[in-house]
Amino acid sequence: MTNTNTTDPDAGQTPSIDVHLELDSVTIQNNDGPNECAMFPRDATEMELMTNWIAAYDDAFVRLESMR
Repeated sequence: MTNTNTTDPDAGQTPSIDVHLELDSVTIQNNDGPNECAMFPRDATEMELMTNWIAAYDDAFVRLESMR
């Protein structure tokens, strides 16, 4: 996420973030546990990918087509 904060983060105000973030995802098939869907910023650098990701496990995610 791109931090667009224009105020001092120590001043007690919540920083704003760019809500127009594009994500990519990958489904990881695990033999010894639930499958995992990892989502991450499309334009993230390798360094950013170490901390900028979200994971959903097994039935916590569904295919987009099934929700339309």
